[in-house]
Amino acid sequence: MRSRVEDADVTRRAMLMTAAMTLLPAAAAGAASANATSIGSSQLPADLARAVKDYDQATMHNDVATLGRLVADDYMLVNSDTTIQDKQSYLEDFERPGFSLDPYELREPVHKVWSDCAITGGLLPLGWTQDGAHQTRLLRVAHVWVKQDGRWRLTYTQLTRVPQ
Repeated sequence: MRSRVEDADVTRRAMLMTAAMTLLPAAAAGAASANATSIGSSQLPADLARAVKDYDQATMHNDVATLGRLVADDYMLVNSDTTIQDKQSYLEDFERPGFSLDPYELREPVHKVWSDCAITGGLLPLGWTQDGAHQTRLLRVAHVWVKQDGRWRLTYTQLTRVPQ
């Protein structure tokens, strides 16, 4: 029998994987600008779009080495259950036995871009199966990217569960 802690870990890992996978659809939602732009009205700069795409692919393939390069050393993930993870804990989750995500579509994509900082995210209906049990959640996801040493890195993710 699994404990509540194990169940929370399963939920956290599912939300973590989905949060990571939301970046690419948000990036494709708008038109270009290197200055501050807001909700759904900008396309990401080419170098950020590439980092988002690489991050999305690494997340889907549990590519911890690539994730380690794309995630800032001071990365923080705030899960929808209010737990906080650092980079090491976050990367360790990708090395755990996998689970399957249901197909999803990011709704209400949001991104705001400045010269060295960007926010991406949206509303995400999430479904997944782990250990034969199916779960669903509706989340508001926000990712903060910062350009460091000429490269975009993910520095912060916030997952907020939408009450239903």
